[in-house]
Amino acid sequence: MKQKSFDIDMVYRLKVTLKGSKPPIWRRIEVPGNITLAKLHRILQVAMGWYGHHLHSFKIGEIYYEEPDPFFDQELSMVEKKDERRFKLQQVAPREKMKFLYEYDFGDGWEHEILVEKILPMTEENRQPRCLKGVKACPPEDIGGIWGYYDFLEVMDDPKHPEHEDMMEWIGGHFDPEEFDLEEVNRQLRKIR
Repeated sequence: MKQKSFDIDMVYRLKVTLKGSKPPIWRRIEVPGNITLAKLHRILQVAMGWYGHHLHSFKIGEIYYEEPDPFFDQELSMVEKKDERRFKLQQVAPREKMKFLYEYDFGDGWEHEILVEKILPMTEENRQPRCLKGVKACPPEDIGGIWGYYDFLEVMDDPKHPEHEDMMEWIGGHFDPEEFDLEEVNRQLRKIR
């Protein structure tokens, strides 16, 4: 696939899939190609349903893009790290069908595969970030990664499980793993500047 020219504003259609989720938990979003990876992080948080309470990084090729950490000495790092605020999506993912990783919460290890499905000309309709479609609810924060999430679902499905009541209280009384509110996601995305 040939590289697109960036002399005009382009929009990226991305498919974001939570790795290890079966059946898959995913979102299809459109974002301007000229946004920084830092802004893409904020968009992904809203689209997936995360709250942004944890560290994150993008891995594109062999390079990690993340928010700089003044307490971590770059010299000690075994991998190349770059400041996500200084790189635009169109710089690091210039072609359709490219894939890269977005990891959120290094403790729980939520890895998302991001596929550049299409690079389109910007129009009035697609100039703002938007979610076109999504499948399934995002797992709750701090649940222990994908395996902790599956354990959580098992407990929630069994009212006789000894942890069921505690989990119901912890989650706020309701969790539907099938629920995805496209309208609410887009309402939240419109607030991102």
